[in-house]
Amino acid sequence: MNIVIPAINAYLSSLVAESPLLKQVGIEGVKLDLPIIDSAVGRLLETLVLVTGAQRVLEIGTANGYSALWLAQSLPHDGRLISIELDPARAQIARGHFDEAGISNRANVMVGDAARLVHKVSGPFDVIFNDGDKRQYLQLLDRLVTLLRPGGVLVTDNVLWDGEVVPGLVTSPQRPADETEAIARYNKQLAADSRLVTSFLPIRDGISISVRKYSS
Repeated sequence: MNIVIPAINAYLSSLVAESPLLKQVGIEGVKLDLPIIDSAVGRLLETLVLVTGAQRVLEIGTANGYSALWLAQSLPHDGRLISIELDPARAQIARGHFDEAGISNRANVMVGDAARLVHKVSGPFDVIFNDGDKRQYLQLLDRLVTLLRPGGVLVTDNVLWDGEVVPGLVTSPQRPADETEAIARYNKQLAADSRLVTSFLPIRDGISISVRKYSS
């Protein structure tokens, strides 16, 4: 189901000016049937990079690099984006787009299981975007918060999961039940985490924005 009606989604996306490369990579992602964000969410990610003054960004789930381009394009020249992708072929496509965008000096892809690789990167990060395997969301949460600096932002995609996380809302669920349950449990844990202040936004398929407290 549509969390936001298509006409409003289309209107919001129409207000976002994309570079020719971003448009190309977005179209490519749709053609390849990859689970990528849209331009409205991309602009939100870029806004958070700027408002936090981010120097270091971590992304879980690279796909073809569309969201990574949004995250990296407003980083300072000495900034760094690390993106983790399980699929080597997708990672290679993303690296090619980083080269095209001229950001390969500040954006790179690690290939492998995020549950293992998040323990091989060192923080702190200013912004973390979690858009990988939904079944790993809860498993990754504690480590991602640990990697986040105080005042840093953790953004999680797909927290509404076509509305299927809301009990009884969707009469004929289409999503895998284990993924739906994983996201529902993650949302509850995220909302209850005393280290974070979290807002859930009904944008596209649902976005959560969590700020790590300075006292945590």
